[in-house]
Amino acid sequence: MRKPATILLLTGLLVPMCSLWAQQTVSQQGAIPQTPRQQAPTQQSQTQQNSSNPDRQSEPTTTLRVDVFVTVTDAHGAPIGGLTKENFILKEDDQEQKISVFDRESALPISIALAIDTSLSTRHDLPLEQTSAKKFAHAILRPIDALSVYGFSESVSEPTHGYTSDLRRIDEAIDHIRLGAATALYDAIYVAARSLNRRKGRKIMVLITDGESVDSKIDYPEALRAAEEAEALIYSIIIVPIESSAGREIGGEHALIQLSEDTGGKYYYAISPGQLDDAFRKISDELRTQYLLAYYPSQRTSLSEFRRIGVQITGVLDAASDRVRHRAGYYSVKSEF
Repeated sequence: MRKPATILLLTGLLVPMCSLWAQQTVSQQGAIPQTPRQQAPTQQSQTQQNSSNPDRQSEPTTTLRVDVFVTVTDAHGAPIGGLTKENFILKEDDQEQKISVFDRESALPISIALAIDTSLSTRHDLPLEQTSAKKFAHAILRPIDALSVYGFSESVSEPTHGYTSDLRRIDEAIDHIRLGAATALYDAIYVAARSLNRRKGRKIMVLITDGESVDSKIDYPEALRAAEEAEALIYSIIIVPIESSAGREIGGEHALIQLSEDTGGKYYYAISPGQLDDAFRKISDELRTQYLLAYYPSQRTSLSEFRRIGVQITGVLDAASDRVRHRAGYYSVKSEF
């Protein structure tokens, strides 16, 4: 007769305990639904939200930031300063992008890879090239900038052993580059681009060469891609000792011109020491008047891994005759080296 009483007693004790345990569990879990509201949505939840909300399709779907360094010159080739964000229209694969960052580039650090052709074909001009190169380094470099010297013939050397703002070290490196036999031009571009790829700020490559490329292990497409992935602007100074020379490398000149245009740089011909100095001066002037346009790409419109960039200016007098230069685009997936 005592068993029912015992069962009733145990039941009376267990029910309150279970109720208390359930309340504690609910209390502990009550804060969990609030946590996601305080954190950024995960990539999966963002994708689901964008799919269910057509109005959000135009918003950036990645945190990738694309920096575009732009040079604007007038009909006479003189750099144009004083432009504002409103003067620029920026597109990726013909789709207009929101300019998230705008800046005038005179204050940003510059990393310069200065590559000098030391092949036998330039032996008569090398002393002049060295003198002009040292003038350029002294004119352009500030304490926040850095320069690395490369000499290239059948191989590529880096006498500065890295980037430096020490002008004495740079002068000594330029003086100590030596003549060689062949011209590994594309190898030099590739090596310099890979070093610039690790640098921050603006990245510039200045090539002093007659345009001939012999004995390069790297071909033109590989050299161009390396420069584009490094976001390096290539300025080519093409040495032409005798303009009508039968041995002039026209194909190499055209390659340098295309490299410069695709990366947003420029090319110059230098027939005399005065023109060589003038080319360096123009490069210095341009680097002081560049603009930075940065954006976060919106929804992709192309399946290609190379995204094309377009920049136009507007609201400026004589805008139709002004020239806008910038890199042709960027690779959404970079090579592994």
